[in-house]
Amino acid sequence: MTTDVHQLDDGAWISVNDERRINVSDLWPLARHEVCDCETADFLVEGFAEVGVEHPDIQARVAGRCITCGTEAVTDWITVGRVIDPETGEFSAVDVTSVHVPDRRHRLARPQE
Repeated sequence: MTTDVHQLDDGAWISVNDERRINVSDLWPLARHEVCDCETADFLVEGFAEVGVEHPDIQARVAGRCITCGTEAVTDWITVGRVIDPETGEFSAVDVTSVHVPDRRHRLARPQE
């Protein structure tokens, strides 16, 4: 089964298999990042700049700002969830309160527009 991943509402949502699953406005702690000089950025997610899939992971580049220092940026790729069962489309989003580590390497297949 194919997993459909799309950005909706100008990057406010990530849709997985035609269901809104991940939204903006959450605070994501980022470690080992290039967003700002803060050791751990308290990153307010304001939009999803790009989404991609490297099965089973769904990843995104996230736009927002560090609320500690005010720096605005777009992150490198962050895993935002995982397709648990490709046959049923079962999806599990990451815990946004856990510490995320952006990955500089672009290894994802971009969804077709």
